[in-house]
Amino acid sequence: MTRPVTARVPAKVNVQLAVGGLRPDGFHDLANVFLAVGLHDEVTATPADTLRITVEGADADQVPLDHTNLAARAAAALAERHGIEPGVHLHIAKDIPVAGGMAGGSADAAGALLACDALWDTKASRDELLQICADLGSDIPFSLVGGAALGRGRGELLTPLETGGTFHWVFAVADGGLSTPAVYRECDRLREASGGGAGAADVPDPEPSQALLDALRSGDATALAAAVSNDLQPAALSLRPALAATLRAGADAGALASLVSGSGPTCAFLAKDPEAAQAVAAALAASGTCRTVRITSGPVPGARLVDA
Repeated sequence: MTRPVTARVPAKVNVQLAVGGLRPDGFHDLANVFLAVGLHDEVTATPADTLRITVEGADADQVPLDHTNLAARAAAALAERHGIEPGVHLHIAKDIPVAGGMAGGSADAAGALLACDALWDTKASRDELLQICADLGSDIPFSLVGGAALGRGRGELLTPLETGGTFHWVFAVADGGLSTPAVYRECDRLREASGGGAGAADVPDPEPSQALLDALRSGDATALAAAVSNDLQPAALSLRPALAATLRAGADAGALASLVSGSGPTCAFLAKDPEAAQAVAAALAASGTCRTVRITSGPVPGARLVDA
């Protein structure tokens, strides 16, 4: 029997998420600056008669076990391209918050692709894997690549970015998730309500912040804090007003920057150094404004195979 193969894949934080107007196809153009951080899911692929999913870890009961699971869809897509049956048991060990705006589902898809490619010896090129990722979801290519990158288009067209140091983060995990499509719809609704319009012709084309790119390159956490932004934050706060208290608690505890991570509801706090991160985390844990708190840093590598 072929030996199981395990892939380890990081979470992400969006240090900039600039959202263009609603396109005719229902998507939005983005300038999405991703940073991979050291919270990981592990996906283990084992030969099986049929494609099946099992999950362990925090909030595992919220992860679908059917064909809607992105990891299952990734395995099926790779098998179809290579004309083989998708006979595999994918076991996902979750450490990335579920439905938290940190690309946990995308990470699992990238991990499944990498693990199944090795298990089935399909010898898919990097470009082929990235194409499958892009077909499945906007955040999945970055989960494969990791590090830091600018995502254009829907976020799937990646340009790697230089980073000059390690950035220290605290993540406050909320109770329950937020639907990414619902947050984008709310973003459009708020733009319409403001009188400015929500269509692609009404909203400026999204562009990366040069100050933010410079801060990443230099490794300057204070400069990065001054430049972070998330166009989806007002929508996330509109749908989940309690997040404002979480953001305030982190800021009051000395975080350099406080923002909603992606579409939320996880909140991200940039800290000056590891000691400051510990202080921010302790204050958040005591604040009663979040369910759990995680400390980590980035950038870290993307999906990679590990010994099972």
